[in-house]
Amino acid sequence: MDFGRLITAMVTPFDGGGEINWEAASRLVDYLIEEQKSEALVVCGTTGESPTLSDEEKLELFAFVLGKAAGRCKIIAGTGSNNTRHSIHLTKEAEKIGVDGVLLVVPYYNKPNQEGLYQHFAAIASETSLPVILYNVPSRTGVSMSAKTTLRLAEIPNIVATKECASVDQITWIASACPQNFRVYSGDDSAGLAALAVGGHGIISVASHVVGAEMAEMINAFISGNVQRAGELHRKLFPVFKGLFECPQPLPNPSAVKYALGLRGQNVGSVRLPLVPPTEDEAAYIAGLLK
Repeated sequence: MDFGRLITAMVTPFDGGGEINWEAASRLVDYLIEEQKSEALVVCGTTGESPTLSDEEKLELFAFVLGKAAGRCKIIAGTGSNNTRHSIHLTKEAEKIGVDGVLLVVPYYNKPNQEGLYQHFAAIASETSLPVILYNVPSRTGVSMSAKTTLRLAEIPNIVATKECASVDQITWIASACPQNFRVYSGDDSAGLAALAVGGHGIISVASHVVGAEMAEMINAFISGNVQRAGELHRKLFPVFKGLFECPQPLPNPSAVKYALGLRGQNVGSVRLPLVPPTEDEAAYIAGLLK
């Protein structure tokens, strides 16, 4: 399964009452595919506010986005959690719906060791025929999956990729020793170009909601050998990459990008508690980034 080089971790649109806004979701899928050049969408990942979505809402979203995309891009379901049995259940349900793959986050809070991580992902992969993308994001989970464990998991046939947020060093180690058909994605927009330079395949992105077309141009420039142009685009986009998270002080994802989407004409509503929307000062900062 080739999920492409630019994948957007899609936000979940809400209405004024905090319920899923299906009309806005429909518009957003078209916008991300047609205008922002997303080759795949992650549905119900962290950026999709998965911690505050029920299983019923997640399954509805998987089916809705899959139907709306209608084959124009791949659909990856976020089915990971810190409960192996629950992840297996949700992955099986997503497979019934017909998604193209699943994204499985490193278990958070209970902080398993490396053997526990291996057994967790291996158990889920053994219960599905879907392609599996691992997701290592130690800043959120409190534990980092080592390159050694990732490479061990990469030997399982249907574990086909990883979204790596630990460091470019970690991406380098994995890319240097993984099977030829295993893909390494940067989960950090600001490290995306560096990841490509050390053997990464692409980016699973938040900023691609608002600068996806430019990111696609950057990736294509690098792949075609125009490194100078790729560097120019990275430097141009870098303030957006960093600002959507720092804003000018840390703001929880996806509060900033949802506000930015509103400025782009995509009214996706606000966030569910315990996340909060930007303050007036933060909103002005985000508006400045997009100029």
